Amino acid sequence: MKKIEHLGIAVKDIDAANKLYEQLLGVPAYKQEEVKSESVITSFFKVGESKIELLASTDEEGPIGKFIAKKGEGIHHIAFDVEDIYKELARLEAEGFQLINKEPKSGADNKLVAFVHPKTTNGVLVELCQDKK
Repeated sequence: MKKIEHLGIAVKDIDAANKLYEQLLGVPAYKQEEVKSESVITSFFKVGESKIELLASTDEEGPIGKFIAKKGEGIHHIAFDVEDIYKELARLEAEGFQLINKEPKSGADNKLVAFVHPKTTNGVLVELCQDKK
């Protein structure tokens, strides 16, 4: 893992959250996009070399909708930038981590992504990210 790529924050209202984070960080979101496969709209803010990803559900039964219903708004996951997502998934599985995704899938911000189950990471949902080539 090369660095923390972003922190994912679940929000109820993407427009209100965008305004709040624009005020907090002093910069506008550089990108907003919908990821239909995850039933989510995302907004990204640059903070130094890292990013903040806001996630708002487009479906109450989607992953973010369920998260907010259960835990409320707040930090959803921590994402790490990796050189080779396939090798990193194999390494983590060999180390005994439970993978949510055994194969990477297309994610926001032109990334391949995969998740590690929080049951094996002290309650923290971990995302692996690699730039699509």
